Amino acid sequence: MHIEGKLSKMGLVLPDPMRAPPGFRISWRQVRVIGNRAIIAGHGPRLPNGDFAGPAGKVGSDLTLEQGRAAARSAALAILADLKREIGDLDRLISWTRVFGMVNAAPGFVALAPVIDGFTELMIDLFGEEAALCPRAVAGMAELALNSPVIVEGEVEIREAR
Repeated sequence: MHIEGKLSKMGLVLPDPMRAPPGFRISWRQVRVIGNRAIIAGHGPRLPNGDFAGPAGKVGSDLTLEQGRAAARSAALAILADLKREIGDLDRLISWTRVFGMVNAAPGFVALAPVIDGFTELMIDLFGEEAALCPRAVAGMAELALNSPVIVEGEVEIREAR
């Protein structure tokens, strides 16, 4: 089954492009293709209309671990949406080559990897372990843009366009 068919079967929707809140300027590209690689800028959780998906805040105080995992999954959908806009077809994705997940963590909250697993588990469901599992780093941050609970960035290997 193709990736978009899997998403549909799972009841998941790829969101519209990021809509910046008032006073926030987007001065970067979400995805840049260089050869057979797509470099992906940091993405936070996004609603289907492109707005930031709340709740905002620190995982471990303002948000539960499960809410953090859901935010990471939402960020994954935002990444896939922007990848699709850039490369045209998610079935061109061969494999993830690296992922870096940042968690807006409350002091003392150390369950960072399980938060970003919300991202990784969706990629495994869509692409399989061989393509989805890659070098990954996770870090707790004192603050993130827009008080986002997570931001995920990475890189993928892609096939030539048909």
